[in-house]
Amino acid sequence: MLSRLCNGICNNASSSVFHVTRGLALSSIRGARSNFSNKFAQTHAFKIRQQAGTSLKERLLGPTTGKPYLYGTYALIGGSAFGIGLLCYYGLGITKEQSLMDRAAIWPEYVRTRLHHTYGYLAGGLAITAGAGLAAARSPRLLALTSNGSLVTFAVSLAAIIGTGMLARSIDYNNTIPKHLAWALHAGVMGAVLAPLVFVGGPVLFRAAWYTAGLVGGLSALAMCAPSEKFLNMGAPLAMGLGVVFVANIGAFFFPPGTALGAGLYSIVLYGGLILFSAFLLYDTQRIVKHAEMTPEASSRMAYNQFGQPMTITERGHGFDPINASISLYLDIINIFIRMVMLSGGQRRK
Repeated sequence: MLSRLCNGICNNASSSVFHVTRGLALSSIRGARSNFSNKFAQTHAFKIRQQAGTSLKERLLGPTTGKPYLYGTYALIGGSAFGIGLLCYYGLGITKEQSLMDRAAIWPEYVRTRLHHTYGYLAGGLAITAGAGLAAARSPRLLALTSNGSLVTFAVSLAAIIGTGMLARSIDYNNTIPKHLAWALHAGVMGAVLAPLVFVGGPVLFRAAWYTAGLVGGLSALAMCAPSEKFLNMGAPLAMGLGVVFVANIGAFFFPPGTALGAGLYSIVLYGGLILFSAFLLYDTQRIVKHAEMTPEASSRMAYNQFGQPMTITERGHGFDPINASISLYLDIINIFIRMVMLSGGQRRK
């Protein structure tokens, strides 16, 4: 009897302990799950609220991740590879279309003379710009005026470049002295505007000059090896691209390059501008050659004056102007050189 009673008490006690222990364990597990769920929900809800609270303005004006510069580098590498591929394709004569090199063999002498004069004026304009830039860099007042980086200075410099360029283009080539003075003035103003580039240092400028010479040589060879009108259809896309780069250049004055929007604009100006003006060089080279070929040469004819005496009248071809033709190539090369300076180290010492 006592043994049964003891067994019953022991069984009841063990059953009670088991139920109590199980209840404590389940309540602990539920509490842990509840605490974990609350913390998880609070953490992710905070992150969701934080992401939802970031507006477009804050993301654009926030610090950049550097991706615009990376994408610009990829675009530049892709453009370079594409240009080298075109040069190899056309240079090896794989295409059956007639290139400018093929046409050069049958050029009349006046076409050769026009192109020689054009590239002679191009070399002279670059020399005047380099000399004017060095002279302006030695003038503290002029250097301080052109290097303050304000929007007003940019507008005045742009107006001076455009104004002198329009003046040089508007004068007839046969009006020799005013035409050459206006051309030299345009090149000199460009040199004065570019004088602040001396701040990046001589080694950077020399390296950028060599890079520019190599790129211009390669692009000129591509334009000559390609079919004679291959790049003449790019006028409209190039004009639209020029508008995009110009607007980005103005926007870069208002947004620092450390922001996401500023980095995007700066990347468009730098990498997009380099690709754009490289394409402009291809277009302008073939356009100038086409113009030199199509403009008629000066001709002579016999006529009689009022007294019935025979006289020779020379009719000159006024359509081709080597100075105006050289200005187009000159502006392409200047814009390429500026971006080469930025890529060669100028952007680290801006």
